[in-house]
Amino acid sequence: MTATPLPIAGPVRVALVGCGRISRNHLDAIARLRELALVAVADLDVHRAERVGRERSVPAFPTLEDMLATVPSDLVAICTPSGLHPVHGIAAAKAGRHVLTEKPMAISLAAADELVQACDAAGVHLFVVKQNRLNPPIQLLKAAIDKGRFGRIYMANTTVRWTRPQEYYEQESWRGTWEFDGGAMMNQASHYVDLMQWLVGPVESVMASTATQARRIEAEDSGVAILKFRSGALGVIEVNVLTYPRNLEGSITILGEKGSVKIGGTAVNRVEHWAFETYDDDDKLIETASTAPPSVYGFGHEGYYRNLLPVLQGVAKPDTDGRAGRKSLELILAIYESAKTGREVPIPLRTRL
Repeated sequence: MTATPLPIAGPVRVALVGCGRISRNHLDAIARLRELALVAVADLDVHRAERVGRERSVPAFPTLEDMLATVPSDLVAICTPSGLHPVHGIAAAKAGRHVLTEKPMAISLAAADELVQACDAAGVHLFVVKQNRLNPPIQLLKAAIDKGRFGRIYMANTTVRWTRPQEYYEQESWRGTWEFDGGAMMNQASHYVDLMQWLVGPVESVMASTATQARRIEAEDSGVAILKFRSGALGVIEVNVLTYPRNLEGSITILGEKGSVKIGGTAVNRVEHWAFETYDDDDKLIETASTAPPSVYGFGHEGYYRNLLPVLQGVAKPDTDGRAGRKSLELILAIYESAKTGREVPIPLRTRL
């Protein structure tokens, strides 16, 4: 039986575990929102945790368990390696905390389901960060699709042409491993895979090929996938982290019978093409929708935290909960299964990979 999460009346107390690369986006977003209060941080690298604790004027702990036992909190932000997200999320849920996890929520469907079930049983919310959905150009594209401006959608493409040097993987031993991370599809392209199924709809099957061409890692540094959507549309995902000499493109293109749109830039942050058969007032917004984010992470973490506040206050439903996060994970795992077997893989998956 699923318990109902209780609303939070005052400022939301946030504890963060994992003080690595992505944590700064969370820490800065929390600092900018007066409705949130950072109360503690934790990391197995004690020196890193203590450094962040000093910077943010909060206590630091060597483990999540120590932090949960010592400091009261409402929400735990999980920024640890991907393979640890379910373990840490389940621990937080059992301690009665709401859970916010970075993407992907897990690296297997079985672990994802365990996390969802633990949060349901504990009566806490599970949020999965999908900040690119909040980019102004993507919001305009979603609105155009929902209004039916494309008519029938024929083709969708997402391209991630970024660079991650060998040094990036050597900075953290878990990066690029199958146990804790996965490769370019699971890590760097996770948000883009999510956008494909969120914007165009459920995927019927996928055929994919991946390769480890240049980086000394277990998982892939390059991959392509061909999607068949249930609507009849076709799609292509192209990903690599070998682009010379820097991040080049993070884009999505939708082609339909009555419209064509490309959202490009390095992180779906710029309207590069926008054409429809009929006029809509949203067309006046495209000139101001483009942004210039400081990195491929964009500006979305603050927006994501802002969106979850009314959910925690009990006046809204979450946009990207654990079940939404599971959909994009299933598509990524289907891509891996197809690349492994050389076969077209139907979705939903027959087994929980």
